[in-house]
Amino acid sequence: MPTIKFTYALKRFFPQLKETPAKGKDLSALLDDLNGHYPGIKEYVVDERGSLRKHVNIFIDGELIKDRQKLSDAFRDDSEVYIMQALSGG
Repeated sequence: MPTIKFTYALKRFFPQLKETPAKGKDLSALLDDLNGHYPGIKEYVVDERGSLRKHVNIFIDGELIKDRQKLSDAFRDDSEVYIMQALSGG
């Protein structure tokens, strides 16, 4: 089962976040499973069309995903999926 990791910045919106194993055949299904643990996180990560939001990046085993629309990038059962929120400031 892939392990989902998060940046600390996401704890501002989801204070209970911690490294979590998740089930699914693709990233969208992983996010569905994750949403069961942390309600609302999928809507924070993807838009109403299911595409990754502009302020979020996902890495699988250290590689930035390529498919931000369908979230179809491949992963293994032992993969680490890292979800991070883009930060900005001046």
